[in-house]
Amino acid sequence: MPTYRFQNTDTGEIFEKWMYMAEREPYLKEHPNIVQMPTILNSVSSVGDFQNKTDGGWNEVLHKVSKVPGATVKPYK
Repeated sequence: MPTYRFQNTDTGEIFEKWMYMAEREPYLKEHPNIVQMPTILNSVSSVGDFQNKTDGGWNEVLHKVSKVPGATVKPYK
């Protein structure tokens, strides 16, 4: 459920409200003194791959798993 930022144009108060996207337009129509404020988008990003984010312990686990009969896992080092 998205969080929206609103401002009361009568009082200047800025507040956040959780609601379904379908509820936003009816809410704004019912409250003409409320306007939606721009929000900063949250993003998640990553650089690199798993090999530069793990230590030698993970490679040890991969080595042990590779010894299980029928395993196709291989250590990366």
